[in-house]
Amino acid sequence: MKVLLDVIILVFGFIFLLKGADIFVDGSSALARVFNVPSLVIGLTIVALGTSAPELTVSSIAAFQKSNEIAISNVIGSNSFNLLVVLGACALLCPLPLDNKVLRRDFPISILATILLIIYVIVTFRKDVDIYTASMSEYVGVINLIGGIILIILFISYILLLIYDSKKNKVEEEEIEKKSLSQCFILIIVGLIMIIGGGEAVVYSAKNIARAAGMTETLIGLTIVAIGTSIPELATSLVASRKGDVGLAVGNVVGSNIFNLLFILGVSSIIDPIDVNLASFIDLIILASVSILTYIFCITKRKIATNEGIVMLCIYIGYMIFAAVR
Repeated sequence: MKVLLDVIILVFGFIFLLKGADIFVDGSSALARVFNVPSLVIGLTIVALGTSAPELTVSSIAAFQKSNEIAISNVIGSNSFNLLVVLGACALLCPLPLDNKVLRRDFPISILATILLIIYVIVTFRKDVDIYTASMSEYVGVINLIGGIILIILFISYILLLIYDSKKNKVEEEEIEKKSLSQCFILIIVGLIMIIGGGEAVVYSAKNIARAAGMTETLIGLTIVAIGTSIPELATSLVASRKGDVGLAVGNVVGSNIFNLLFILGVSSIIDPIDVNLASFIDLIILASVSILTYIFCITKRKIATNEGIVMLCIYIGYMIFAAVR
């Protein structure tokens, strides 16, 4: 009965989290327009924050509660899901041609960010732990305050690069009806309340389910929590693919992954240093590997073909089986 209640809380937590993020984006975008902020800048900042708000909220709350395993496995799991399932599923609908900027700028930055994170964890390896004999739950490294600050600086640099690039290629602004200042604040406050409340519910129920099912927090963060918080990216990319806007489908995934790695892990590790266990370190290496594989798929024919999408989905299924049995 207690487990059923936790599952219900988890489901409603995700609903509040996702709907709250949607309301928050609407309010924040409307407020930005009141002050005549360009829509492109809004898209690069506020909307990017909104689509990754579930991951940010869950990982931040997990960090506050010192549930570091959920904080990091949520980000790694979300990024793996985005790459293999979201892009793989979109490729099944139609082959995904790649934009030059995504191939030359964003995708390489995503891969480099993952590799840099792996290097940082290696630098912070504990001297008293032998990773070859350590258990999967044993902490081997840490993303501390310095690491968090470095990640945030890299994220700010990336956003500034996007804004600089967008100014070189200006897009004509759409005429959108502006909301009043009071409407904007009401939407923002309601959205934030729903996001925080939903995030608290997800972390609380996920930890209880993990204990009841004998699962580690790393596994539940990598699977249930990561998939649940990646629903916005999946929905956005699938709809974009069906409408033929495949550039948005790929850009949404790559941009979200960069946001997750640099901003969310940066914020979470500043709140509380994130101890990285051996399982999460291996997951980081797997994430870097599937990122490189996906990039190879992208540059060979400048698109992700349908058969490659099937391969990506199969890899994800195999990865989840490995995560469950290790």
